[in-house]
Amino acid sequence: RWMTDQRGLPFMEEVKELAQAAGMDVPAPDPRAAKRAEAAKGLHDAMAAAHDFFAAQLDAIEGAEARAYLGKRGISDATRRTFGFGYSPDSRGRLRTALKDYGDPMLVEAGLLIDPDEPDSDRAKKREPYDRFRGRLMLPIRDIRGRTIAFGGRILGQGEPKYLNSPDTPLFDKGRTLYNIDRASPASRQTGRVIVVEGYMDVIALAQAGFGDAVAPLGTALTEHQIERLWKMVEVPILCFDG
Repeated sequence: RWMTDQRGLPFMEEVKELAQAAGMDVPAPDPRAAKRAEAAKGLHDAMAAAHDFFAAQLDAIEGAEARAYLGKRGISDATRRTFGFGYSPDSRGRLRTALKDYGDPMLVEAGLLIDPDEPDSDRAKKREPYDRFRGRLMLPIRDIRGRTIAFGGRILGQGEPKYLNSPDTPLFDKGRTLYNIDRASPASRQTGRVIVVEGYMDVIALAQAGFGDAVAPLGTALTEHQIERLWKMVEVPILCFDG
């Protein structure tokens, strides 16, 4: 009940989190579910490792431009660390090399690498997977339990697309996910309010100004699934989109 009231977690998510804290596994209902749970654990581990990599790059020499952009946008160091900002180097293989222990197939499935569809004209040599995010300010997208399930990347300087999100994966369904749901859910329990805004930076600016109960859809129109989730949080969500 405390987890429900303070964290806003669904019942089964509460059970899983408490079991994990106690060092126990929740039994899977059938062998197929057990196999999916094992695969998901590997993907969660890979996403956590990618988050650590991006965060370290933001603090490194190559992250200077990204840090300057955050300063220009008025993002404090405390807010930067709370929301887990990172930086993806402008390279085709830095993340792949750093996370090589997970293997290319898992990194492709997690949406971190792109696997070219066609082999080179030289049939004996196939093109290798490469990093999806390159030269971008990185933001982790988290589930209700605070686990990184995807990333959003903002380009620095000119170029398109301005924002690039992870593709849908076994962990991430953009039409069912709300950005900042892990932090806004407990905050909304205290305020009795949830504010839905256009994008990542709107959520972060509001949080820095003291409004911790803001969320945003992820590059889509507000979906039926997202509305249903909002209605579970409060009776009347406040929609504050761009004109």
